[in-house]
Amino acid sequence: MSNAYMPFVSEILNIKRHTEIEYSFRLSFQGKVKPGQFFEVSLPKYGEAPISVSGIGEKWIELTIRRVGIVTEEIFNYKVGQKLFLRGPYGNGFDVNHYKGKELVVVAGGTGLSPVKGIVDYFSKNNKEVKSFTLISGFKSPKDMLFKSDIDEWKNNINTIITVDTAPEGYGGNSGLVTKYIPELKFENIDNVQAIVVGPPMMMKFSIMEFIKLGIKESNIWISQERKMCCGLGKCGHCKIDDTYICLDGPVFNYTKGKQLLD
Repeated sequence: MSNAYMPFVSEILNIKRHTEIEYSFRLSFQGKVKPGQFFEVSLPKYGEAPISVSGIGEKWIELTIRRVGIVTEEIFNYKVGQKLFLRGPYGNGFDVNHYKGKELVVVAGGTGLSPVKGIVDYFSKNNKEVKSFTLISGFKSPKDMLFKSDIDEWKNNINTIITVDTAPEGYGGNSGLVTKYIPELKFENIDNVQAIVVGPPMMMKFSIMEFIKLGIKESNIWISQERKMCCGLGKCGHCKIDDTYICLDGPVFNYTKGKQLLD
């Protein structure tokens, strides 16, 4: 009988630096996994940290990790060829089949792009499977951008809007909050629109308000509460909000349920 608390060994296949504190680790993994699910990265003597899946491939996953604590600080000392311990995947994730044939909009703020990156990757490569696809992704500044090479590829296949809160003098890209760009969206059939919103709580709140102003139904809006994940097993209670365990019932929620869970 398998032990749900027992991690397995995973080899680091590649490490990609995005910013000074955010790297993507490609790790060996065989099994089914969905965008929006997460793994627990375990290090003996240091503890473990829940990390969303940011890339899915054949026999590998990618976890984009921010160096913000004891566990992640130690992970950043690891090199290609060394091994980490993983548990998971946990959570429900996003089902790409639900969005096929839809006018899909993904709005992400900062590291909120990581849990939805698998959705963007899939429909960028299979853009005929959606009626339309728009990505709106915001970062604090150009130096805080993640997945720059992926963004360049996405721009060839889907409508991609990248914006920064603060732009240096001479910056040629978009600036302003992601909410600035939602009212400009045009749709053929508002009832066929599906929206995914992931990021900081206030960004999610006001982005959803803009979608509702456009006439998009609450039942057609999806969020991820990936920031609240903890043990992955519903045992520690850190992710519990009322009678909902984020790590078990989510972290992906339809907004009709998720609006009760927003900060």
